[in-house]
Amino acid sequence: MFTGIVEETGVVERIRQGPRSTELYVRPKTVGRALRVGNSIAVNGACLTVTAKRGTVLRFDVLNETLARTNFGELRPGSLVNLERPLRADGRLDGHFVQGHVDATGVVRRYERSGTDYVLEVQAPSAIMKYIVQKGSIAVDGISLTVAAFGRDWFRNWIIPHTHEITNLQARRPGERVNLEADMLAKYLEKFFTGRRIDRRRPQG
Repeated sequence: MFTGIVEETGVVERIRQGPRSTELYVRPKTVGRALRVGNSIAVNGACLTVTAKRGTVLRFDVLNETLARTNFGELRPGSLVNLERPLRADGRLDGHFVQGHVDATGVVRRYERSGTDYVLEVQAPSAIMKYIVQKGSIAVDGISLTVAAFGRDWFRNWIIPHTHEITNLQARRPGERVNLEADMLAKYLEKFFTGRRIDRRRPQG
């Protein structure tokens, strides 16, 4: 479980494709010191397991299924990725509940400075948009953000300078894909009410 509060960015060192998985090598700034093989960490919002560690470089084995559902296929050496370690049981929940399970990808349609802040607009599929509500939460590349406005197939977030500086948003450009995870509570509510409607239609006796 994560919170969507990115700790820092890491730099992609190398990507090597295999028949069943892709090896992703990332060099963190500081969080790698506390990680061991077998530990989990969110990379651009996707929960990955450290499979090897050499010096400060971490290796992850990314399954082809994960590769297809995320923006990892667009990563290149030098790309910035957002990093967050799992929430501790005694930790503070400053963002929102983020599972590290990417639901879909969206496309940045606007990212620019507006006054002292930044405005981010993402075009998203219907699988995501059905969970978007005013002032609701959405994880974008693992960043917990609040929905400021939305349309039929897009949503807007306001980004403070601190978030811009410590995340990969500093390198984001229109047309690039971002990983999206809808609010977990919204998905459970949908399942609960959909299940109740199905149960009512089920014949009794």
